[in-house]
Amino acid sequence: MNRAIIDVYALQTVPPSNVNRDDTGSPKTAVYGGVRRARVSSQAWKRAMRLAFKDLLDRSQLGERTKRVGESLAERIKALDPTLTQEQASSLATEVFVAGGLVKADKKKPEAANVESGYLLFLSHRQLDNLAAAALEAARNGSPLDKNKFKALVKSDHSVDIAMFGRMVADMTDINVDAACQVAHAISVHGVDNEFDYFTAVDDRKQDVAESGAGMIGTIEFNSSTLFRYATVDVNALHETLGSAAATQAAVKAFLTAFARSMPTGKQNTFAHRTLPDAIIVRMRDTQPINLVGAFETPIRETEESGRIKLAAAALAEHTAAVENAYGEQPVASWVTRVGDQTSALADLGKAVTLDELVNEVGERISLTLGQPA
Repeated sequence: MNRAIIDVYALQTVPPSNVNRDDTGSPKTAVYGGVRRARVSSQAWKRAMRLAFKDLLDRSQLGERTKRVGESLAERIKALDPTLTQEQASSLATEVFVAGGLVKADKKKPEAANVESGYLLFLSHRQLDNLAAAALEAARNGSPLDKNKFKALVKSDHSVDIAMFGRMVADMTDINVDAACQVAHAISVHGVDNEFDYFTAVDDRKQDVAESGAGMIGTIEFNSSTLFRYATVDVNALHETLGSAAATQAAVKAFLTAFARSMPTGKQNTFAHRTLPDAIIVRMRDTQPINLVGAFETPIRETEESGRIKLAAAALAEHTAAVENAYGEQPVASWVTRVGDQTSALADLGKAVTLDELVNEVGERISLTLGQPA
């Protein structure tokens, strides 16, 4: 099998917004190149992509990450055997996770319903279905599910999102899954200064002139930015976890679509900040992933003649060529989806395609790389 790495780059302009805020409510930032930049964390965008997967993949290809593992498993057990009471189904679910060593039995309340794990536990829907079936079989045979059986069930039938983003279980490290995907924190290509929106809200029932004035007063911090986004997918690692070329191809196609179309929803109703990228570049490599953020170590400074997008596109094109020429890192294949003349500097970086064409052509290359007909 040939080595295959998918590098995805994007320039995306976001209007006044607070896409991803910190513990004080301020938009997240980072210092890069000696300048404060707008930042959207990798966790925020990965969450947005996982949510987008629901419209791109079948439920059986996905998982859920929750502390409420007992509730999730009990629902499946009861669906398999509707004659069970809710308490019986919950008790069986509890026994499964106690046997697996991921929760401790409550000696005071051994029948405690809807047991929770001590941390978010990421399991695929197929793994949960398999655990439910095994719990019922064990109960009928009078042979409790043991830890080895539990491990075997949660180490097979991995979902796309688990394979992409990984799973870490501190209490049972041998069921961990290495992530096939890495997502960088998105940062602005320019420096930012956060601003404040002072707002008032009027009380609809305050009709008396003597009671004029705002019903509520507040402030919201925001900024606007042109972001550089980067992610990479190790196709070989993804294939190893998912186990089939068809599943791997579907996963990468869903990932590319979700990367382009997803958006974290912080303060979305307030700012209506949902945009699509100004440009997406996908480069297929057979060596290693390469983050080209160095193009913006010197911050972009727009002029009357050229805005941020145009200057950012030119900087990215120049830096890409410089890095790849210096290290002999020419991609196996490359595609560019871009909008308007402002991104024309990126045209030479790959084949000009629409997003749908990009997704399908990358999928075809992956099938060939994995030894499957397109």
